Amino acid sequence: MNKWIAFSISIILITSNSSQAQQTVKLNDSILQSATLDDCVQYALQHKPQIQQSLLDEQSTEFAIKSKLADWYPQLNFDYFVQNNLQLPTSYNGGKYVQTGTLNTSGAYFSANQTLFNKDVFLAKRSATDVRKQVEQSLENNRILVKVTTSKAFYDVLLTQKQIDLTNETIKRLEASLKTAYLQYKDGIVDKTDYKRATISLNNTKAQVKALQQLQLSKEAFLKNTMGYTSDNRFTLQYDTLLMEKAIVLDTLQAINFSNRIEYKQLETLKRLQQYNLEYTKMSYYPSVSAYGNYNLNFLNNDLSKLYGQNYPNSYLGLRLSLPLYQGNKRVYQTRSAEIALKRLDWDLLQLRTNINTQYNQALAAYKANLYNYLSLKENLQLAQEVYNTIQLQYKAGIKNYLEVITAETDLRTSQESYTNALYQVLASKIDVEQALGAYN
Repeated sequence: MNKWIAFSISIILITSNSSQAQQTVKLNDSILQSATLDDCVQYALQHKPQIQQSLLDEQSTEFAIKSKLADWYPQLNFDYFVQNNLQLPTSYNGGKYVQTGTLNTSGAYFSANQTLFNKDVFLAKRSATDVRKQVEQSLENNRILVKVTTSKAFYDVLLTQKQIDLTNETIKRLEASLKTAYLQYKDGIVDKTDYKRATISLNNTKAQVKALQQLQLSKEAFLKNTMGYTSDNRFTLQYDTLLMEKAIVLDTLQAINFSNRIEYKQLETLKRLQQYNLEYTKMSYYPSVSAYGNYNLNFLNNDLSKLYGQNYPNSYLGLRLSLPLYQGNKRVYQTRSAEIALKRLDWDLLQLRTNINTQYNQALAAYKANLYNYLSLKENLQLAQEVYNTIQLQYKAGIKNYLEVITAETDLRTSQESYTNALYQVLASKIDVEQALGAYN
């Protein structure tokens, strides 16, 4: 594989490696006070180091392409020298040894070369469009990954925040229950058991809030990392629960279109580049042709002060053809190797189609399961709320004991948490399905 193809194929590897590198330079930092999901995604697309690095890779590749294509233009050169011969060269002429030349010589040479056909510059011109496309697709792939990871991280932070809110609501209910139990204990209606149970439940719930708050900090840090957000200040997430519930709807009858996937596009581009490489190896049998011309200024004199007094110019034009005749079957082996590499890419495309199909089916199955779970838990939440309200009223009336209140409270809290988890699981699995369909392109 020649240097040009090797360079173009390495672009993907360079971009992939650069996406893992730590970026220490702050690029266009800005401080957020609050942000929606779209705000977080747009911020990430502008500030994430791997996106900025991909943009630089794109610029670097463009200059590399122009550098290769510049070989099609005439190449002009100028050379100059001045030389003092300490000893004149000796030659044999007419049976005698005689010294030839002058003590001082100088020359100025102008040369021009125009490539008419060369496999390297021919390949550069043929593959330039696909090399650009390869880098653009690498940038697009990084943007997709940033969108997906940022969206999931956003929902993960919201999930923890919602859990904190639900736990705080539980604390309020437990504080009300504790107050009721204490008043009933003072009135002699119940013994200390209900009061102590209420205190234990309240303390445990407060401890859970502290744990959730620390968990939220770690998830916020991960969200900032996916966004490329370098500031230490915290920002609030804006969201509409009703809109999020509406957003879970997805058309599950969509058919897979492999060409929508960026990975498939990248592999197709790589295949075209490999086809160019095969053409390149076959062109090794063709000659390289170029036209050239030279104009030389020659100055000769034994007296250095008079060196440039007389010029003896010469000039010429020419056509150069270069063709290697035999290289130990090297060109044959290179061609066979390029053909095998091209066939291997056909198998890569087949394997990728299989992987995409599997990924889509798995994501769709997870989405359907999570959606069914969400709808069931939504109904359970309504029932748990009704049961808790009824038990609470009955306890205040002295009909139910406090153990039943605790059970109803636990059922309500479990239903709330399960419902919240189910909502965000559906949203996350929907992202997976859309990614499998190539909807984020």
